[in-house]
Amino acid sequence: MSDDRFEPYDDRARAGRDRGKQGRREGDGELPGDADTDAEPNEEPSGDAGALADPGNGADGTRGRPALEHRVLESLLGAWALAACTPEETAAVEEHLGACGACADEALRLRGAVGLLQRPESLDLDPGLRTRVLETCLRRRPPRIPVPDWACAYDAETARLDALLQDFGDTEWHAPVRLRWYEADEAATRRTTVAGVIAHLLAVDGLVAVALGLPDPLGGLAPGRATPSARTEAFWRTVPRPPTRSVRAPWRAQTHDLVRTVSFTGGTGRLPVSYGGYELPLHDAMLDRAFECWVHGEDIAEAVDYPYEPPTGRHLHGMVDLAARMLPAVLEARRQAGHEVSTERRLVAAGAPGRSLRLEIEGSGGGEWMIPLDSPAARGSEEHEVAHIALDGSEFCRLAAGHVSPQEAAAGQLGDKAAIRDVLLAAASMSRI
Repeated sequence: MSDDRFEPYDDRARAGRDRGKQGRREGDGELPGDADTDAEPNEEPSGDAGALADPGNGADGTRGRPALEHRVLESLLGAWALAACTPEETAAVEEHLGACGACADEALRLRGAVGLLQRPESLDLDPGLRTRVLETCLRRRPPRIPVPDWACAYDAETARLDALLQDFGDTEWHAPVRLRWYEADEAATRRTTVAGVIAHLLAVDGLVAVALGLPDPLGGLAPGRATPSARTEAFWRTVPRPPTRSVRAPWRAQTHDLVRTVSFTGGTGRLPVSYGGYELPLHDAMLDRAFECWVHGEDIAEAVDYPYEPPTGRHLHGMVDLAARMLPAVLEARRQAGHEVSTERRLVAAGAPGRSLRLEIEGSGGGEWMIPLDSPAARGSEEHEVAHIALDGSEFCRLAAGHVSPQEAAAGQLGDKAAIRDVLLAAASMSRI
């Protein structure tokens, strides 16, 4: 809105202005006072005359807009590529590009460079939006049968992955995916498809289903030693043809059944879930399945070139906490298998403080954990801290998933190098197909 003051309408002033305009139209010359009497007839305009090729004609051939020289237009290409030009400059540059091949090539190159600088934006909603909406609704009307806190991450991650899958066509379902994990301290990979990944999630989630008394999705195909890898291989090997989009429906139905069942019968989540070689209580098994759903969601998104965000901070914190709590037992298993690097182990009584590593997780889902190094039964202690590692939360989870090598993972390291290496290798060894 203009800052000019409002002036009342004046018929006499309006008539005077109209008569002045009429005199200008009908007179033979200019009205007195209109001409600049100090200017010479052939005087050049002041300013940088070199920037104007034709002071009277614009870039589009009209009067009043000066045509910019080639060197000026060329200097504006960078700003044009960044969409930082004024509308007049933009019009002049784009008209020039239609006539100058060299500048057109340079403009194309600059636009491509700008595209590389911009991070691709996901068309999906914020991963935390669903959680915030549900929390708001549940505060207003509490549910009769609430979903346990320890199952919320699984509920959210399966919903996110299903939203990614819903618009996939045949091409996306058969897109190649390379699964990655660590085995014997070496990176391992396995090729499958998007449908094959969902079949893998269906098979391993079946371990929780069996523990809850639900039908096993593998039925009679389940192997005797029901490790996640063995179940996956059995499923892939015995299906009559490679999995297709048809695997989505049973996978999604099973995820709903798991959440519904733990809500009704989960209790404290202490029910043991067998993973073949070890067991996890139900509340940790649901976090483990949420973690794997997110990691493989990233695998699928990468295969179809689509952005996929990490979980919300609260859910990511739970996943980090699970991995941190499992590390002492994993360190002990590696020690018994002869994979330990550090030779400074001390005998520590159960519950007593021992050598410890401080695991500092930064960013969303962050926190600090004291990892006992001498025994799973020992207590982490700040007084006995011998090493310190700092990592980003999602980076630590990718290390535990075998997607980042131990050598590349730690953003900051301080203290006993052998202890640090032991912990990083132990974290990577928790990964599996």
